[in-house]
Amino acid sequence: MAMFTNVIVRRPSKSLVDGITSAPELGKPDYELALKQHDDYIAALKECGVEVTVLPALEEFPDSCFVEDTAVITRKGAIIDNPGAGTRNGEAKAMEPTIREFFDDDHIAYITAPGTLEGGDVMMVGDHFFVGRSARTNEEGIRQFIEILEGWGLSGSEVPLEFVLHLKTGVNYIEDNNMLVSGEFIEKPDFAEYNKIVIPEDEAYAANCIWVNGTVIVPEGYPTVLEKIQEAGYKTITVDTSEYRKLDGGLSCLSLRF
Repeated sequence: MAMFTNVIVRRPSKSLVDGITSAPELGKPDYELALKQHDDYIAALKECGVEVTVLPALEEFPDSCFVEDTAVITRKGAIIDNPGAGTRNGEAKAMEPTIREFFDDDHIAYITAPGTLEGGDVMMVGDHFFVGRSARTNEEGIRQFIEILEGWGLSGSEVPLEFVLHLKTGVNYIEDNNMLVSGEFIEKPDFAEYNKIVIPEDEAYAANCIWVNGTVIVPEGYPTVLEKIQEAGYKTITVDTSEYRKLDGGLSCLSLRF
């Protein structure tokens, strides 16, 4: 089990209120509250013993605090994504200089058009990467991604998505063979060999938790999920992500962890 040493985050921009959403009924995010929640998120990460690189807000990209979609970082190197949401293409380019602080040219690869891939569709389980085929990540993007992984001695497999935006909207690996699963992922054969912690429908949003060095960070306000994770033996920290939820964002979306 690899421990994380570094995490990259980006401050939310004031333009966040214009971010992409599939749930306009939740209302527009409150920028000041989003900022406070981001502070709490950074504090929680630091509590897990990682170095946090905090990048400045990018006003021209409303969704840019969701850095997970810009790159996939493996233990062998970084893959710069080509996001499927057209408005977000510039975000991957903006992330590149920071990735270069950690990896040299030989350890950076790229997903190129017509392939699209967003990190929210990628779930790392040891040296295997599950990739969701979604509205944002296409067949060609997955083909390129798996080819890059195999070149590094890693492996990948495609998981077709039916209802969710991103793979990790509904399934997240929290190490020790434990997987949080909700909705369409409960019965998916891809995950048959894992110990599944089933997330109830009314707390489905909380399927998106992150494991950081033995601690699981859980969104605040989902008591059943919190209890199940604690029962599985994990130390937990809760962070409120209400403002990011309004933009289909969760805990994993807000950072790159490696």
